[in-house]
Amino acid sequence: MSSTQQRLEELRQAIRRHDELYYVQSRPDISDAEYDKLYRNLQSLEQEFPDLITPDSPTQRVGGAPLPQFQKSQHEFPLLSLDSEMSEDSVRTFDERVRRDLDEAEVGYSAEPKFDGLSVELTYVQGMFVRGATRGDGTIGEDVTHNLRTIRTLPLRLKEGTGFPPHLVVRGEVFIRLPDFHQLNQRLTELGEEPFSNPRNSASGTLRQLDPQLTAKRPLTITCYDFMNDGEGKPATHFDAVFCLEAWGLPIPQFRQNCPSIEEALAFHRTMADQRDSLPFEIDGIVIKVNRFDWQRQLGEKSRSPRWAIAYKFPARKELTKVRAIAVSVGRTGALTPIAMLDPVDIGGVTVSRASLHNVEEVARKDVRVGDTVKVERAGDVIPDILERVDIPGEQRTEPFIPPAQCPVCQSHTLQEGPVLYCTGQTVCSAQLKGSLEHYVSKGAMNIDGLGKKTIAQFVDEELVKDLGDLYTLKKEQLLGLEGFAEKSATQLMDGLEKSKEAALPRFLIGLGIRHVGSHIAKVLAQHYGGLEKIQLASEEDLQAIHEIGPEIAASVKSFFQEERNLHVIQRMKDLGVHVEEIEVVLGELFQPFAGVSFVLTGTLEDFTRDEAKQKIESLGGRMMTSVSKKTDYVVAGRDPGSKIEKAQSLNVTVLNESGFKALLSDSILPKS
Repeated sequence: MSSTQQRLEELRQAIRRHDELYYVQSRPDISDAEYDKLYRNLQSLEQEFPDLITPDSPTQRVGGAPLPQFQKSQHEFPLLSLDSEMSEDSVRTFDERVRRDLDEAEVGYSAEPKFDGLSVELTYVQGMFVRGATRGDGTIGEDVTHNLRTIRTLPLRLKEGTGFPPHLVVRGEVFIRLPDFHQLNQRLTELGEEPFSNPRNSASGTLRQLDPQLTAKRPLTITCYDFMNDGEGKPATHFDAVFCLEAWGLPIPQFRQNCPSIEEALAFHRTMADQRDSLPFEIDGIVIKVNRFDWQRQLGEKSRSPRWAIAYKFPARKELTKVRAIAVSVGRTGALTPIAMLDPVDIGGVTVSRASLHNVEEVARKDVRVGDTVKVERAGDVIPDILERVDIPGEQRTEPFIPPAQCPVCQSHTLQEGPVLYCTGQTVCSAQLKGSLEHYVSKGAMNIDGLGKKTIAQFVDEELVKDLGDLYTLKKEQLLGLEGFAEKSATQLMDGLEKSKEAALPRFLIGLGIRHVGSHIAKVLAQHYGGLEKIQLASEEDLQAIHEIGPEIAASVKSFFQEERNLHVIQRMKDLGVHVEEIEVVLGELFQPFAGVSFVLTGTLEDFTRDEAKQKIESLGGRMMTSVSKKTDYVVAGRDPGSKIEKAQSLNVTVLNESGFKALLSDSILPKS
């Protein structure tokens, strides 16, 4: 062996040892920095000598392109299911049958936790992991070797000199530990993505990803509970055989118990049920197996399950559960919603692992904290609610929930309006980005044709657009590579983006998506300040001094322009050629004959589009409303007006046809002498 090969093997052995200490035994003896240094040294040496890379190298855990589909894998031994029981009487009946069939007065059992995960078959040849498959139908599963290789607790090579068989078939369970599950769901929730309903679903979904690199980012782990090889050297009992797996370097179940009779197995079930809520992983019962292998062979199997083993399940959790974390989800409007991440609980046959806390005032009112026991209610298909905290004697409470000062997605600062927190980074926050872009390009804002929801979703999903400013970095060649674009449509969109660079101040203000700044308030701000920079520099006091702008609007505008990320995006847009036109500020009181007058439009007008009529009204100080109420002054009715006419008549609101509307406008064009 060359010195390079020897050094590579030393590094690999050292890393394997530290992987076992860290991931399997939970007792690392070096720092993360020292481990990273070993790993980088191995990577560097393998890059220099790629011919010396071995399949079992720690660097080969993650890699390879996404698979088009999983290949089928024939199990070497049938991977059977277990019959389930729910009561002690049923378990005793099982024991009676076993003792009768064996003609024995007493039978010993091996009992172990039933992990709520995904069963797999592992194959090792000469100590090297070569294949792994899901249960499938028990005879044929899916080959998930690439994904299993990413699991740090699974050794790619068994320990040398431990007497493992040259060809070894192992049974195991892939699962996600509860702390990792809650952390994963918290991250998904904060990003606005759909979290997993329970650890089993997350493990199953992750192991069956076609992209191994995505699987590697998820915290899967594995425990091994049996091996199928018979022959010389195999212990006489299942309980002792599992020790062989441990000696060979495979992780084995914690909390196993050797039970001389069924009563000890029942006692073990009661112990595990008591400890269930404090375990760092989800179990849904225990597995009870006849301990002696010769008795297992004598009892045999049914078509889909062994006669020598059963699963003794726990009753489903009902309504009461624990809060393990409080995540904050950012919605499309920028609203931050606290979400309680729960130990999975069964409610009406549905597994629930999260519940809405609605807003920061609701969290404070119910005084829900991490670690609390809570009562959960599920109504319909909506996310469940926490009804109340349940006081448990002796339960140690943590510190109260502190509302985040920054958005968990984009780190922009937050603004509280009433009970609701909002992210102020409308131009950059990825959780709001699709909605922000749709608003920016809409007819009421920048009016950029060719940018519908589907196109915007493509831009964001392909990471071509990460903030509003990125719209102006798009190239025609990029568009032609996307679904739905041809030469003509790509040219039209580029022309539309170029045209939008000459931006009217009110439209640009609307497009930025500042909370409470619609078309009317945008015009009020534009007419008062005349330019964008003056609005950016305005204080809350200055803003509130403007007629029609109250404390809530002033706080929203000021918070938006205080956020450096928004200012950076606006400056980028200017650097990319966007010119926000200034308007002339008319000194003294503006001539607004419709000031304080509200209008509702209904039906189709002949000589005005709806936007044109709206602009006429608002330019004269009028307010547009979407529904008729006692506060409505005029309803302008075109062709096919609908039910708003009847509502106006019932409330004695003046109804104008198009001729009457034109007359009102003509009468209001010039100030009266």
